[in-house]
Amino acid sequence: MHPGALRALEFDRIVALISGLAQTPMGGARLAATQPSHDPGDVARSLAATSETVRFLRDNQIALQAPADLETTLASIGVDARALEPLQLLSLAAFLASVESTASGIRRARSAFPILRAIADGTASFHREINEVRSKIDPAGEVADDASPELRSIRDRLRKQRTRLRGTLESYLRGKDTSKYLQQQIVTDRNGRYVLVIRSEHRSAIPGIVHGSSGTGASLYLEPLSTVEINNDIVALEQQEAEEVHRILVALSDLFRGRAGDLQATADGAAALDVLHAKAQFSSRIDGVEPTLAQDGRLELRAARHPLLTGRAVPVDVLLIPPVNVLVITGPNTGGKTVALKTAGLLPLMAQAGLLIPVADGSQIPVFRCVFADIGDDQSISANLSTFSSHIKNIVDMNDALELPALVLLDEAGAGTDPVEGGALAMAMIDHFRQRGAKVVATTHYDALKTYAATTAGVVPAGFGFNPTTFAPTYRLNYGSPGSSLALEIATRLGLPASIIEQARARRSERESQLAEHLARVEKDVQALEHERRLAARERRTLDESVAKLQAREHQLRDREETFRRRLDERIEERLRDAKREIDTVLQALKAKTDTLSSEAERRSARLIPTGQTGGARAEARAAIDAIGERLRSTSPADTATAAASLPMPTRTQPAAAGDRVIVGALGLEGVVQSVHDGTAEVDVRGKRLRSRVTDLRVITTAAVAAAQMSRVSVNVELQPRTGNATELNLIGNTVDEALPRLERFLDEALITEAKTLRIIHGYGTGQLRRTVAEFLRNHPMVANHGPAPDNQGAGGATVVEMKE
Repeated sequence: MHPGALRALEFDRIVALISGLAQTPMGGARLAATQPSHDPGDVARSLAATSETVRFLRDNQIALQAPADLETTLASIGVDARALEPLQLLSLAAFLASVESTASGIRRARSAFPILRAIADGTASFHREINEVRSKIDPAGEVADDASPELRSIRDRLRKQRTRLRGTLESYLRGKDTSKYLQQQIVTDRNGRYVLVIRSEHRSAIPGIVHGSSGTGASLYLEPLSTVEINNDIVALEQQEAEEVHRILVALSDLFRGRAGDLQATADGAAALDVLHAKAQFSSRIDGVEPTLAQDGRLELRAARHPLLTGRAVPVDVLLIPPVNVLVITGPNTGGKTVALKTAGLLPLMAQAGLLIPVADGSQIPVFRCVFADIGDDQSISANLSTFSSHIKNIVDMNDALELPALVLLDEAGAGTDPVEGGALAMAMIDHFRQRGAKVVATTHYDALKTYAATTAGVVPAGFGFNPTTFAPTYRLNYGSPGSSLALEIATRLGLPASIIEQARARRSERESQLAEHLARVEKDVQALEHERRLAARERRTLDESVAKLQAREHQLRDREETFRRRLDERIEERLRDAKREIDTVLQALKAKTDTLSSEAERRSARLIPTGQTGGARAEARAAIDAIGERLRSTSPADTATAAASLPMPTRTQPAAAGDRVIVGALGLEGVVQSVHDGTAEVDVRGKRLRSRVTDLRVITTAAVAAAQMSRVSVNVELQPRTGNATELNLIGNTVDEALPRLERFLDEALITEAKTLRIIHGYGTGQLRRTVAEFLRNHPMVANHGPAPDNQGAGGATVVEMKE
């Protein structure tokens, strides 16, 4: 980027602000070197990282602790055998602990933050080293006595010797024979030795070694001979202490020195987190939004605000949407033209540096390779350049360094010279940059440029509005119409004498007056249209709010309806569960009764209990079930609408005939009679054929069918066959008359249970039972095949039966 443009657009002030948010010296150094990137991929990644950090900081924090000399500390670790000072080690431990805490917070975050997570995963844990430092150095920066056994021993001896020395010296201070020779009642230190302060004239009164005198010579610093040996011991112990402390500090420093690679990676990761934290903090303070990177080169800044303006800045739209590549801004002085120009240049630079920008959602920017700005009065006395010459020099530099995509910002293009020539030159310069493919934003007061903007393809005029009554600027940019400079009106408002204003009006040409009046009328029309637009927008917001309230009410009603339905379903399910439990109780009683009857018949070796007897037991069960269904119908007609099956139907007692719907008394199943021969009926039950005595069938009446269809409660009950081996029947010991009824019922039950292969055990005996069974099976309509069983299943003493599908 052009350095002059960065200064003119005050990008350096943005850099200073974000650098001030750094928590580490490494992060601060990186932020101070922030420059806009012109690589679209880098810009996209940088913006995504800042946006992710903004989201992370809403519920989390990045808290790094780093001393100002951290980089010096890290450099010292790179020198072999160098010992860090205790406070340096404590600061390094605090820094690494803060990095580890931040990294752990990123990993534990409830949402996914992949960019921050990647940085956090690149840092290392120094938990052991941190604990080692904190266990050997106290918070005040002193190496603890228990840092090593040797250090504890040395310091214990030092304390004893110092106590002994203090006692000896205090005896001189308190002694009658010695205290009179002392200049001061104190013990002081000279050259690392503890001494007394005596008067010079009493030099020989106390035997000892003189270590110097006061400035006036009136006092001498005397080490009594009785303390020389103690002092010698103390000096030696202090030397040993220093050596042991140094050894401990080197060992602690070596812990980090041995992980130099991890330490550098962690420092780099901390700097990266620090940079993102500062950018995110600044972006949040200015209510920044991540702009879309435009693929078609458009510059679309919606409701843009200058980030350095305090107070309530009026948002401005800066729009350069293809095929428009040039925006010419006009309007009154102090009306906001230069601020809009700087905003148009500064915000893309900030975004290309990875900062979110103060715009509305939907804003788009291209990634500029070059941004140029010629703003303000840049007169250079040292270079002997006038204002006009300075502007032309800037234009020449822009033209030489231009690389696309580029943004050129011209404040008061062509100013500083004759208005006619300046206007013509400004048009030529703007059109030159336009034809070279650059995007141009220019401000002007020249009528020639206003006309150029209104009549040239790819160029759009826009003017800052003003209050038509007070002529005060509104700071709102209106596209499609140029703005008036309002020089005379502003001069009047600022207090210029009326006589001067009137003389100026008289000196304006007729054409200029007409143009000024025309622009004033246009401005009034624009103000009126803007007022209507705001009213329409307000009504639209009111309408949207009403629609939203109605939708919310609709959702609320739907939720209430769903809650009602759910509760109703729960009540129905509860009723049905109660009914099922009662039906199960009835069925269990029925099963027990039929099992008892069957067992009694077998014990007596009598003929099988007629199905009419067991049917009677089942009829009793049916009556109980009917009562349950009737109770459901009568007590909860609304709840029973969701029941799934039908209750058993009343029957008539007359004999069944072909086509009748019947209930098989012995089995409790519903079917249709296919044929009747010699008191035996063939019944179709769900596509399966079975035979039953006519007396065991109960015919379902037409009235019962209609009643059942009208019933709002339906319960499906399926009575299962009696328990036992469903695929094997043992007839040994039965006569032919006893065996055939059992065989017939066995086959009927097999049809119900859909068994495919059966085994009938009849033994060898005389062969009569085997032949009778074979003959019965041959004539049964649902038997597909039968024959002797395999050797391992009884051979000729048993018959294997295959049922039809």
